Amino acid sequence: MAFQAPMRLPLGLVRARLTTAAARPFFAVPTTTTPLCGRRQYSSEPAPPPLLQKMRTDLKTAMRAKEVARLAVLRSVLSATLNASKTGTPISTDAQLVALLRKTARASRDAVEEFRTAGREDLVEKEQAQIDILEQYTADSGVQEVTADELRTIVAGVRGGEATNGKAQMGNVMKKLLGPGGPLEGKDVEKAELAKIVKEVVG
Repeated sequence: MAFQAPMRLPLGLVRARLTTAAARPFFAVPTTTTPLCGRRQYSSEPAPPPLLQKMRTDLKTAMRAKEVARLAVLRSVLSATLNASKTGTPISTDAQLVALLRKTARASRDAVEEFRTAGREDLVEKEQAQIDILEQYTADSGVQEVTADELRTIVAGVRGGEATNGKAQMGNVMKKLLGPGGPLEGKDVEKAELAKIVKEVVG
Protein backbone atom coordinates (compact mmCIF):
# COMPACT_ATOMS: atom_id res chain seq x y z
CA MET A 1 0.00 0.00 0.00
CA ALA A 2 1.53 3.34 -1.03
CA PHE A 3 2.27 5.89 1.70
CA GLN A 4 0.18 9.08 1.46
CA ALA A 5 1.63 12.27 2.87
CA PRO A 6 -0.74 14.36 5.02
CA MET A 7 -2.42 17.19 3.15
CA ARG A 8 -1.00 20.58 4.01
CA LEU A 9 -3.18 23.68 4.18
CA PRO A 10 -1.99 26.98 2.78
CA LEU A 11 -0.35 29.15 5.43
CA GLY A 12 -2.86 31.95 4.97
CA LEU A 13 -5.81 29.63 5.62
CA VAL A 14 -4.16 28.26 8.78
CA ARG A 15 -3.65 31.81 10.16
CA ALA A 16 -7.28 32.71 9.44
CA ARG A 17 -8.55 29.68 11.32
CA LEU A 18 -6.30 30.39 14.32
CA THR A 19 -7.48 34.00 14.44
CA THR A 20 -11.15 32.94 14.37
CA ALA A 21 -10.60 30.36 17.13
CA ALA A 22 -8.83 32.92 19.33
CA ALA A 23 -11.67 35.39 18.94
CA ARG A 24 -14.28 32.82 19.91
CA PRO A 25 -15.13 32.91 23.70
CA PHE A 26 -14.19 29.93 25.83
CA PHE A 27 -17.82 29.36 26.77
CA ALA A 28 -21.09 30.65 25.43
CA VAL A 29 -23.02 33.10 27.60
CA PRO A 30 -26.79 32.51 27.50
CA THR A 31 -28.53 35.35 25.75
CA THR A 32 -31.93 34.62 27.27
CA THR A 33 -33.05 36.25 30.51
CA THR A 34 -34.75 33.05 31.68
CA PRO A 35 -32.87 31.58 34.68
CA LEU A 36 -31.27 28.19 34.22
CA CYS A 37 -32.91 26.78 37.30
CA GLY A 38 -36.67 26.78 37.81
CA ARG A 39 -38.12 29.65 39.77
CA ARG A 40 -40.67 28.73 42.43
CA GLN A 41 -44.18 29.77 41.52
CA TYR A 42 -46.61 30.96 44.18
CA SER A 43 -50.31 30.67 43.40
CA SER A 44 -52.54 33.59 44.30
CA GLU A 45 -55.64 31.37 44.33
CA PRO A 46 -57.22 30.87 47.77
CA ALA A 47 -57.05 27.45 49.37
CA PRO A 48 -60.12 25.27 48.83
CA PRO A 49 -62.53 24.94 51.78
CA PRO A 50 -61.63 22.16 54.28
CA LEU A 51 -64.70 20.07 53.44
CA LEU A 52 -63.79 20.10 49.76
CA GLN A 53 -60.24 18.99 50.57
CA LYS A 54 -61.65 16.13 52.66
CA MET A 55 -63.94 15.03 49.85
CA ARG A 56 -61.03 14.97 47.40
CA THR A 57 -59.06 12.78 49.78
CA ASP A 58 -62.08 10.53 50.37
CA LEU A 59 -62.43 10.07 46.62
CA LYS A 60 -59.04 8.36 46.46
CA THR A 61 -59.90 6.21 49.47
CA ALA A 62 -63.26 5.23 47.96
CA MET A 63 -61.56 4.30 44.68
CA ARG A 64 -59.17 1.97 46.48
CA ALA A 65 -61.98 0.47 48.57
CA LYS A 66 -64.32 0.29 45.55
CA GLU A 67 -67.18 2.01 47.42
CA VAL A 68 -69.63 2.43 44.56
CA ALA A 69 -72.17 4.69 46.30
CA ARG A 70 -69.56 7.01 47.83
CA LEU A 71 -67.70 7.22 44.54
CA ALA A 72 -70.88 8.26 42.73
CA VAL A 73 -71.59 10.98 45.31
CA LEU A 74 -68.07 12.36 45.42
CA ARG A 75 -67.64 12.41 41.66
CA SER A 76 -70.96 14.20 41.23
CA VAL A 77 -70.21 16.84 43.88
CA LEU A 78 -66.61 17.43 42.78
CA SER A 79 -67.74 17.77 39.18
CA ALA A 80 -70.30 20.38 40.25
CA THR A 81 -67.65 22.34 42.17
CA LEU A 82 -65.34 22.24 39.15
CA ASN A 83 -68.08 23.60 36.92
CA ALA A 84 -68.84 26.32 39.48
CA SER A 85 -65.16 27.35 39.54
CA LYS A 86 -65.46 28.34 35.88
CA THR A 87 -68.30 30.74 36.62
CA GLY A 88 -68.62 33.98 38.55
CA THR A 89 -69.88 32.14 41.65
CA PRO A 90 -67.26 29.53 42.59
CA ILE A 91 -67.65 27.43 45.72
CA SER A 92 -65.10 28.93 48.10
CA THR A 93 -66.55 28.18 51.56
CA ASP A 94 -67.84 25.16 53.45
CA ALA A 95 -71.25 26.84 53.72
CA GLN A 96 -71.52 27.05 49.93
CA LEU A 97 -70.44 23.43 49.60
CA VAL A 98 -72.99 22.31 52.20
CA ALA A 99 -75.68 24.17 50.27
CA LEU A 100 -74.66 22.15 47.21
CA LEU A 101 -74.82 18.92 49.22
CA ARG A 102 -78.33 19.74 50.42
CA LYS A 103 -79.45 20.60 46.89
CA THR A 104 -78.05 17.29 45.62
CA ALA A 105 -79.79 15.41 48.43
CA ARG A 106 -83.12 17.07 47.58
CA ALA A 107 -82.75 15.97 43.96
CA SER A 108 -82.05 12.42 45.13
CA ARG A 109 -85.15 12.44 47.35
CA ASP A 110 -87.26 13.51 44.38
CA ALA A 111 -85.73 10.67 42.38
CA VAL A 112 -86.57 8.23 45.20
CA GLU A 113 -90.24 9.15 44.98
CA GLU A 114 -90.27 8.68 41.22
CA PHE A 115 -88.51 5.32 41.40
CA ARG A 116 -90.80 4.14 44.19
CA THR A 117 -93.84 5.07 42.12
CA ALA A 118 -92.39 3.13 39.20
CA GLY A 119 -91.73 0.11 41.43
CA ARG A 120 -87.96 0.29 40.99
CA GLU A 121 -86.89 -0.58 44.52
CA ASP A 122 -83.36 -1.33 43.32
CA LEU A 123 -82.96 2.30 42.25
CA VAL A 124 -84.66 3.49 45.43
CA GLU A 125 -82.00 1.74 47.51
CA LYS A 126 -79.25 3.20 45.34
CA GLU A 127 -80.49 6.76 45.72
CA GLN A 128 -81.11 6.33 49.45
CA ALA A 129 -77.53 5.16 49.95
CA GLN A 130 -76.30 8.32 48.25
CA ILE A 131 -78.62 10.48 50.36
CA ASP A 132 -77.17 8.93 53.53
CA ILE A 133 -73.65 9.79 52.37
CA LEU A 134 -74.61 13.36 51.52
CA GLU A 135 -76.24 13.84 54.91
CA GLN A 136 -73.16 12.41 56.60
CA TYR A 137 -70.91 15.02 54.99
CA THR A 138 -73.40 17.75 55.84
CA ALA A 139 -73.56 16.69 59.49
CA ASP A 140 -69.77 16.48 59.78
CA SER A 141 -69.17 19.84 58.08
CA GLY A 142 -69.55 21.93 61.22
CA VAL A 143 -71.65 24.43 59.26
CA GLN A 144 -74.53 25.70 61.37
CA GLU A 145 -77.97 25.29 59.82
CA VAL A 146 -80.44 28.10 60.50
CA THR A 147 -84.15 27.27 60.76
CA ALA A 148 -86.91 29.34 59.17
CA ASP A 149 -88.02 30.73 62.56
CA GLU A 150 -84.44 31.74 63.38
CA LEU A 151 -84.16 33.44 60.00
CA ARG A 152 -87.29 35.51 60.64
CA THR A 153 -85.90 36.68 63.99
CA ILE A 154 -82.53 37.59 62.45
CA VAL A 155 -84.11 39.38 59.49
CA ALA A 156 -86.39 41.39 61.78
CA GLY A 157 -83.36 42.51 63.78
CA VAL A 158 -81.45 43.64 60.69
CA ARG A 159 -84.43 45.34 59.06
CA GLY A 160 -84.43 48.36 61.37
CA GLY A 161 -83.07 51.58 59.96
CA GLU A 162 -83.44 50.57 56.33
CA ALA A 163 -85.25 52.59 53.69
CA THR A 164 -88.93 51.90 53.08
CA ASN A 165 -88.40 51.33 49.36
CA GLY A 166 -89.25 47.63 48.89
CA LYS A 167 -86.53 46.40 46.52
CA ALA A 168 -83.87 48.72 47.91
CA GLN A 169 -84.67 47.63 51.46
CA MET A 170 -84.60 43.95 50.52
CA GLY A 171 -81.22 44.36 48.82
CA ASN A 172 -79.74 46.21 51.80
CA VAL A 173 -81.07 43.63 54.26
CA MET A 174 -79.68 40.73 52.20
CA LYS A 175 -76.25 42.39 52.05
CA LYS A 176 -76.22 42.96 55.80
CA LEU A 177 -77.28 39.39 56.48
CA LEU A 178 -74.85 37.60 54.17
CA GLY A 179 -72.01 40.11 53.92
CA PRO A 180 -68.74 40.06 55.90
CA GLY A 181 -69.50 40.19 59.60
CA GLY A 182 -73.20 39.62 58.98
CA PRO A 183 -75.22 37.30 61.24
CA LEU A 184 -75.56 34.68 58.47
CA GLU A 185 -71.98 34.75 57.20
CA GLY A 186 -70.60 31.21 57.00
CA LYS A 187 -73.93 29.59 57.90
CA ASP A 188 -75.95 27.08 55.90
CA VAL A 189 -78.71 29.25 54.44
CA GLU A 190 -80.76 28.61 51.33
CA LYS A 191 -80.73 31.98 49.54
CA ALA A 192 -84.09 31.42 47.88
CA GLU A 193 -85.71 30.68 51.24
CA LEU A 194 -83.94 33.64 52.84
CA ALA A 195 -85.11 36.00 50.09
CA LYS A 196 -88.68 34.77 50.61
CA ILE A 197 -88.49 35.45 54.36
CA VAL A 198 -86.89 38.87 53.82
CA LYS A 199 -89.71 39.75 51.44
CA GLU A 200 -92.30 38.67 54.04
CA VAL A 201 -90.70 40.66 56.84
CA VAL A 202 -89.87 43.74 54.79
CA GLY A 203 -93.19 43.74 52.92
